Amino acid sequence: METVRKPVHPGSVFLYDVLVPLKLPLTHAAGMMGITRKALSEFVNEKTACSPQMALRIAAVTQTSAESWLAMQIKLDLWKARQSNPVTLQKFPKIA
Repeated sequence: METVRKPVHPGSVFLYDVLVPLKLPLTHAAGMMGITRKALSEFVNEKTACSPQMALRIAAVTQTSAESWLAMQIKLDLWKARQSNPVTLQKFPKIA
């Protein structure tokens, strides 16, 4: 089933569902995560994708799963790819 609505970027979820409710400044959160403020800022401002390394860090500090953060990114990436309308491809024949 194709998603019509654009999925939410995991950086927005992290910002509005984790950092804002905890009132954690980016600099402090980045320090706790062992990354630079710039790296976290780019992520929460949707300039960079959620890498496996970032997903592991978020999972560790939030006690969630890295897979859930990567799943959000994959949904967004697939949605973006579908928007590009790839050329019509010829289907392989079915295997008997």
